[in-house]
Amino acid sequence: MGKPKTLTEKAALEEEISSQDSPRATDASSVEKASETLHDPSAEKKLLRKIDLRLIPILSLLYLCAFVDRINIGNARIQGLEKDLNMHGHDYNIALLVFFPTYILLEIPSNILLKKIRPSIWLSFVMFSWGVITICQGLTKSFAGLCVCRVLLGVFEAGFVPGATYLITMYYKRYETQWRFNLFFSASILAGAFSGLLAYAIAHMDGLATYSGWRWIFILEGLFTCAVAAISPFLIPDWPETTKFLSPPERTLLLSRLHADPGHATMNTLSRRAVRRILTDPKIYLGILIYMGIVNTGYATSFFTPTILKQLHWTSIHAQVMSIPIYIVATTCALTVALLTDRVVHARFPFAIAGCVIASIGYAILLNMHSVPVGARYFALYLVTSGGYICQPVTIIWLSNNVGGHYKRAVAAAAQIGIGNVGGIIASNIFFDKEAPEYRTGLGVSLGLVWVCGVACLGMLGWCWRENRMRERGERDRWVEGLSEEEKRNMGDDWPGFKFTY
Repeated sequence: MGKPKTLTEKAALEEEISSQDSPRATDASSVEKASETLHDPSAEKKLLRKIDLRLIPILSLLYLCAFVDRINIGNARIQGLEKDLNMHGHDYNIALLVFFPTYILLEIPSNILLKKIRPSIWLSFVMFSWGVITICQGLTKSFAGLCVCRVLLGVFEAGFVPGATYLITMYYKRYETQWRFNLFFSASILAGAFSGLLAYAIAHMDGLATYSGWRWIFILEGLFTCAVAAISPFLIPDWPETTKFLSPPERTLLLSRLHADPGHATMNTLSRRAVRRILTDPKIYLGILIYMGIVNTGYATSFFTPTILKQLHWTSIHAQVMSIPIYIVATTCALTVALLTDRVVHARFPFAIAGCVIASIGYAILLNMHSVPVGARYFALYLVTSGGYICQPVTIIWLSNNVGGHYKRAVAAAAQIGIGNVGGIIASNIFFDKEAPEYRTGLGVSLGLVWVCGVACLGMLGWCWRENRMRERGERDRWVEGLSEEEKRNMGDDWPGFKFTY
């Protein structure tokens, strides 16, 4: 860590700050002072603490709402959803499936819009909208109405997770990001526990105002989401260059320390050359495969854990309660790994593979469930859920760490999470009622997809290692030949000085 090393870097920093900041923060003395402050650990620690307390809690609360609203259909199912809406056969799987096409297709456009719109406004808008749709799910009178609501839920939720991921990664250096992101991501894991706890409580409202318990699950959780969305514009920070909760010297210090990170690169103009750099980057496609393979496990456990637990001859309410500790353990594992990968090992690949191995052991037990006692089957759900949630957030930050610049990071995050959610489509269509309680198709396909993730992780490791070696030998220096200074500053991670992490 240190001050910008060259006059070119200092000029780039001044330009980056001045592109959207106030004149007060853009003069040369501010940049020089920020560079000197980089040598003051207490100033940086104070800055990071201020960012942590403002950025992570509100985004985590929003993610908790988002994931509860997405997966509460699993809890509603065992409280009578299918019976009341006259659903049969694969209708439940269809209701899960229709969420994903709009969710996948709109994530990249949403993140490109986010670059041009204040995050505090955009993220609050989409959140309020999906809260309204969640309430509508509790009011619908038919299966068709439920499907329409699920499609619209996909439309509005599409903008949140990649947008929040993009925002978080713009505030921290590479080996500061995983811990903060996992704190944020843990909200989605705890949503499984929180959803089960809420469903347990709300189930006792069955019959109130003539509404079934499953309807109250959607209505009350949607109302809570709308209430949070109403205050979130005042709490969500905007981009580092423009945010108001930091003083001008703090903003300058933040941008200066990010610029000094070996993983810093810029791509602030979406030119034709920049688009080509994005579309031809193999890391993005490997990242999609990695995420698709492991996110299937996340969705499978969220959608079907209550049903699988009920198959262990527990009552619906008992099954809701027994799902809670599974997600608490998974959260603990995810946060422990985040600390290790950011502060101890400084690596992503080993933990991604470890998550795949742990989940695979759980799947192997479940595929042989009749050969093991009920307690072992229940333990297997801990392994599958914890393994999946060890791996999933690591893979998101791994890709984000290895792409540089505003636009490239925006597109990469949206493409990985958006297209990668094909894994959610698969999870929605491989657990068949006629195969209960074994669910051999669902468990077998999910196990196979875990190793799609594992093999793609090996590909990412090999590519990053090879590219770093080539850059160390100067074999990529020719990429800057003949480029103007403006084009050099818009290369993203193609800049020969950028180093990849693995």
